[in-house]
Amino acid sequence: MNIVVCVKYVPDAQADRTFNDSDNTTDRTNVAGLLSELDEYAVEEALKIKEANDGVVTVLTVGPAAAADATKKALQMGADKAVHVQDDAIHGSDAGATSLLLARAIEKLETPPDLILTGMASTDGTMGVVPTMLAERLGLPAVTYASELTVTASSVSVRRDGDIASQTIEASLPALVSVTDQINEPRYPSFKGIMAAKKKPVDTWSLGDLGVDAGEVGLGSSWTTVESFSARPPRQQGTIVADEGDGGKKLAAFLAEHKFV
Repeated sequence: MNIVVCVKYVPDAQADRTFNDSDNTTDRTNVAGLLSELDEYAVEEALKIKEANDGVVTVLTVGPAAAADATKKALQMGADKAVHVQDDAIHGSDAGATSLLLARAIEKLETPPDLILTGMASTDGTMGVVPTMLAERLGLPAVTYASELTVTASSVSVRRDGDIASQTIEASLPALVSVTDQINEPRYPSFKGIMAAKKKPVDTWSLGDLGVDAGEVGLGSSWTTVESFSARPPRQQGTIVADEGDGGKKLAAFLAEHKFV
């Protein structure tokens, strides 16, 4: 089975994240980054399917040079090869442009995928719309938010857990499936996997390689832009109420004043 996993390089949530002063886009250069945590579940699921059914796992990412770290982590986990779409004109692309680039890259692959896996959303944008946009561009069924996935030679079946019920959804292959963080426990790269990843093939493609015009992507074609930003103000010290026998009354008054009760 030929599986493609779309992954994203995102700023580390523990780092001091900010925006570029020049164009108000997310700073992905001067901050530590890593493979999006939610994408690790998609990589792990692809590896489990490969181990059960044989096949090839290709990881695909779109982003700056540093985004190679995302594919590197996936290769260390056990993916077979990677594709990195990198071009300066991509900077500032929105979800629509990202789905276009991913679709063109998948169409360019030598062997069409039987299954495309993604995380449920990226940990920086948290939109969750790219998987469905990508499926629409490729003309494939989209089965999203899978908490459990079963794959046969011709179909996929997923369990989607909601607030009050679970649904079972089926689709014929080829298909696109986005998975949640409930589906598995991603493995850690072993020393053997880390060493093996150094010899695995990684293709780097530009817009020209994909036949995409620069005017179709980038900040200039984005449907939305950030007008301004400012750093979150430091947290102010709270009010200390000295209990002199009337602490309860003071607390009740504070809650009532702020309409908490």
